[in-house]
Amino acid sequence: MNLPTKLTVSRIILSILIMGLLLFPLEALGIYFPVIRTRIDIDLKYVVAGILFIIASITDFLDGYLARKNNQVTDTGKMLDAIADKVLVNPLLIIFAAEGFISPIVPVVVVVRDIVVNAIKMQAAAKGKVVAAISSGKIKTASLMIGMVLLFFADVPFIYFNIRVDLLFIYFATIMSLVSMVQYYQMNKKIIFEKEEN
Repeated sequence: MNLPTKLTVSRIILSILIMGLLLFPLEALGIYFPVIRTRIDIDLKYVVAGILFIIASITDFLDGYLARKNNQVTDTGKMLDAIADKVLVNPLLIIFAAEGFISPIVPVVVVVRDIVVNAIKMQAAAKGKVVAAISSGKIKTASLMIGMVLLFFADVPFIYFNIRVDLLFIYFATIMSLVSMVQYYQMNKKIIFEKEEN
């Protein structure tokens, strides 16, 4: 297992830790996270989860960068990277929606988009074609990451000015999810409906 793959696996582990931190009833074990009370209440549990999320997001950049730089790109690494990306983001969007921080529309759109795009990529791969990442997808991912980091930290400092920058990034990313899904389909529909040779 090379270094980029180890970083990818560490992202999956961090994702599970974040989910456990947010979902597990730690109070039953006598573990309590204080709430920082200023003009708004900031739950320290989300701050800790947010720090872990930032670390996990950094590994998302590093594993791909190191794999390309050191010529260590492997099929296993690519598969694990795709899994790690979805495990890091999608469950957390569902948790945010369940907690009422964002609309349930967001995880529905993002998850459906991922399913459609992955299906297109699998269909293309089955026919020996590679579907490259597109700019709208990269914009979606970057916006989503920024918005989620701000959500973890209660949108500080923007919340003090009554500006919801976190939701601006999240909903923009949701729109870009739809845009990128349509673009992936338009760019690859010939491959999708290409007749198989006998």
